Amino acid sequence: MNALTETLHGQSRMAATIGLCFLVALLEGLDLQAAGIAASGMATAFSLDKMQMGWVFSAGILGLLPGAFAGGWLADRIGRKRVLIASVALFGLFSLATAYAWDLSTLIAARLLTGVGLGAALPNLIALTSEAAGTRLRGSAVSLMYCGVPLGAALAAAIGIAGYAADWQLVFQIGGVVPLLILPLLWMYLPETSDFRTASIRSNPTNLRTDLLGQSATWLLWLSYFFTLMVVYILINWLPSLLVNQGFSSINASWVMFALQIGAAIGTLALGVLMEHLPAWATAALVYVGILCALAGLGLAEDLTGMLVAGFVAGFFATGGQGVLYALAPWFYPARVRATGVGAAVAVGRLGAMSGPLVAGQMLALGTGTAGVLLASAPGIVVAALALFHLGMRRPARLPD
Repeated sequence: MNALTETLHGQSRMAATIGLCFLVALLEGLDLQAAGIAASGMATAFSLDKMQMGWVFSAGILGLLPGAFAGGWLADRIGRKRVLIASVALFGLFSLATAYAWDLSTLIAARLLTGVGLGAALPNLIALTSEAAGTRLRGSAVSLMYCGVPLGAALAAAIGIAGYAADWQLVFQIGGVVPLLILPLLWMYLPETSDFRTASIRSNPTNLRTDLLGQSATWLLWLSYFFTLMVVYILINWLPSLLVNQGFSSINASWVMFALQIGAAIGTLALGVLMEHLPAWATAALVYVGILCALAGLGLAEDLTGMLVAGFVAGFFATGGQGVLYALAPWFYPARVRATGVGAAVAVGRLGAMSGPLVAGQMLALGTGTAGVLLASAPGIVVAALALFHLGMRRPARLPD
């Protein structure tokens, strides 16, 4: 009876962790897509050109970088739950501040600080979910949690489809109020993981260098994260504007983004399940071949149907592949530095995510066009594919203690 009670208790803790982390991921996805959906309205309200919009996009992504590293580092010292709650409060407050910005400087500052909160949340979501799930279910659990991100982005796209994109503040108001409302739920019902409670946490910098920088897996993860997130964030931030420039209406552009995010949610779940049944290297090969095909499709499609299909495939493999990276990273770090290792990888990925919109904005300003921007992403995807393929060959059989 005691064993049965303990099993049921463990399952309920796992379900509560995955469910609450999924909810936070949903809100993170809503905010990450919000800037792309609101771009046209923001540009009109503040008289912004393409380069200025590139800075608005990149400010939010820049905040993700220190947020991810600091959030992971703090989580290994004071707990995943505490840092996650603080992160949710931070991105909720500054998403609201975005809606009430009065000039370009305050808009950029609000997006930067929103990004810090969002960045700090993600490594904690990954650590909480991966540690709450058993070894057999870890890949599926992280993928299930992370599919909240594209579903939240799809919700933002639905706001655009419903015709509210012109009222650009609305999506940020929703993305600010709801996170603040769920803080009591996180405090009362989100359990801290047993891995954190029992791990021997060491803050010695020498140990960190050995555990992180001393192994080649870290560098391979960083390469994969950097180039994969570069492409994902070009799509998230610039694709709606690129489609409008190609002659699509803003409503049709929102439909393409909706297709992309639905594809992302399905891809995240499907690829997460595949990770439990296929070798990691095979999953990596499938993901990056799919991304290359999707980029070609987005660059060459000329009608709405073709663009919807290309958008769905891009979401399935690009964001779904991002979910594979997030599920894979915890396998290479012991519990005492797991959140730090994941946070560092996410932070490096944010460098790629930050550079993507800036590079795309510069290329568009030079007259490259949509096809040029998307096809120029292909070499980085090949590098990411090779790194993840090699990493997949080396994945350990179980999480290190």
